[in-house]
Amino acid sequence: MFKLNDRVAIVTGSGSPKGIGRTIALTLAKQGAAVVIADINKEGIADTVKAVEEIGGKALGVELNVTSKESCDAMVDKVLSEFGRIDILVNNAGISQKVTVQEMTLEDITRVFSVNMFGLFLCTQSVLETMKKQKYGRIISLSSVSAKRGGGVFGGPHYSASKAAVLGFSKNLAREVAQDGITVNCVAPGLINTEIWKSLPEADAKAVIDGIPVGRPGETQEVASTIAFLASEEASYITGEDIDINGGSHMD
Repeated sequence: MFKLNDRVAIVTGSGSPKGIGRTIALTLAKQGAAVVIADINKEGIADTVKAVEEIGGKALGVELNVTSKESCDAMVDKVLSEFGRIDILVNNAGISQKVTVQEMTLEDITRVFSVNMFGLFLCTQSVLETMKKQKYGRIISLSSVSAKRGGGVFGGPHYSASKAAVLGFSKNLAREVAQDGITVNCVAPGLINTEIWKSLPEADAKAVIDGIPVGRPGETQEVASTIAFLASEEASYITGEDIDINGGSHMD
């Protein structure tokens, strides 16, 4: 199950060694997909491509600035030139900032929305024509538990708002493209065991864990495995959904 043989998957933000994107790329590659490592970090791109190739997968590295329409369109052109199709888009690229409403500036808000929401829109818009022609596509975007419960551990109000916008945008898009054979879904991770989490002071970390019923942070693989399912044929009747991956810290 969940085989992705002959599928082509773009994973934005998959060059960073600190987040979830690299694990997503590796997981999709293990399931048979050719993976496009799209990131603004050149060194990170090379590292992830190497990691995919070391497990016998096929990877293409593409430098991408998600906030630029020209960059997103150029990425799509390069992928089509290399593989001839685009089946899966994982909108993983994102940034955060821990700041209060009183502290933040308009520039802070614009910067976070530019990547987390506007960048997601531009990447999605760029792949839609190809997916519609194919009559097939899987678009999976990363939201956050912060979008649902009004904040979390790391992000400020603008982060929560941008991730809530991802949910609304995705549900609307799911209705718009359902007849084209394209599904659109989100995952909303809670606390995940990344480098950011490991940097928390011990007292702060304990306070966070105390609020998670399962008593631990999630692993990047647990997020990636959920995304692999949503990218598969088996998930063909699931669209417009958001799946919580948070150990019970928020339930709806």
